[in-house]
Amino acid sequence: MPANARISQRIAAIAESATLAVDAKAKALKAAGRPVIGFGAGEPDFPTPDYIVEAAVKAAHDPRFHRYSPAGGLPELKQAIADKTMRDSGYQVDPAQVLVTNGGKQAVYQSFATLLDPGDEVLVPTPYWTTYPEAIRLAGGVPVEVFAGPEQGYLVTVDQLEAALTERTKILLFVSPSNPTGAVYAPEQVAEIGKWAASKGLWVITDEIYEHLTYDGMPFTSIATAAPELGDKVVILNGVAKTYAMTGWRVGWMAGPKDVIKAATNMQSHATSNVANVSQMAALAAVSGPLTAVDEMKVAFDRRRKTMVTALNEIEGVECPTPKGAFYAYADVRGLLGKEIGGVRPATSAELAALVLDKVEVAIVPGEAFGPSGYVRLSYALGDDDLATGVGRLQEFLGTAK
Repeated sequence: MPANARISQRIAAIAESATLAVDAKAKALKAAGRPVIGFGAGEPDFPTPDYIVEAAVKAAHDPRFHRYSPAGGLPELKQAIADKTMRDSGYQVDPAQVLVTNGGKQAVYQSFATLLDPGDEVLVPTPYWTTYPEAIRLAGGVPVEVFAGPEQGYLVTVDQLEAALTERTKILLFVSPSNPTGAVYAPEQVAEIGKWAASKGLWVITDEIYEHLTYDGMPFTSIATAAPELGDKVVILNGVAKTYAMTGWRVGWMAGPKDVIKAATNMQSHATSNVANVSQMAALAAVSGPLTAVDEMKVAFDRRRKTMVTALNEIEGVECPTPKGAFYAYADVRGLLGKEIGGVRPATSAELAALVLDKVEVAIVPGEAFGPSGYVRLSYALGDDDLATGVGRLQEFLGTAK
């Protein structure tokens, strides 16, 4: 790139978030009066629970929260996150091992930026959330995709990880429940993978933001607890966005070894300083409060999950494993590619997603955003009526494939 280039190579190489792009396009079409159904964004349709909102209102009236606060987070919130981590993950940390971030994405980036040197490799189970590889590259690392398809429930194996290991591998990224697939690793699988990572001297960054959203009796298992052999080479990422319907409040966190958290806090002190105090107090009410509202939302998600998966599997050429967690269905649409649909023969899942949006005004995210082509992700974190309408349109339109 020439020396006078307007945009740096580092930033120019970053791809736009595909999920947010699909969601933005769907919302723009809706604003223009088109009856678009959006399956793009992973955003609960429920309002944030009242007691959390009330805590924020109270904080907004308190002059204490009109000022700068510690860059690493309010002390009372850090303590509550430590307590919550023990409660939900079974993993003991103290407040000095917690960094409160501006949403989960900042926690993701800062974790990689703190641990990676240029050229270090990260094993990324694939399909992956679209932000992970971009954050790794931005931090100077190299994402190494380890693909697990629907025939193995989108769950990678130790043998696959071993085959991808090189002398440059430093980190294993572990996500269960998974975005985008909804896959959940069984406790024995989590332990096996964690012990393998420990035996190779790897760090593990584990994203636990969907921990409370599992179904069919499948438990959530933290790799930090399942594999104590990892010692202090674990960083837990989490946040309030998904569990408490707080996507817009922008509060996430990292929990890990003190030296890593201190280094990441130093970085954040220059990048953003503290997370908005009102949002932090809302998060405090969330993580230290009851899970009643969460359980109510989960009932609705479970119902929608079953509706969506059943409907998708009724479409010839579509195969959709039943997700055990999160609020996404990840459908294999390779059986539709190359067939004539609405006068067009889509060759990729990206072309199929564009066709579906154009012809029947349903927004889905193509597999190219998460790894290989041939798949689509649909979020079922939207209202029951919209979900029924959207999958009905897909059935009618895709059912014409020939």
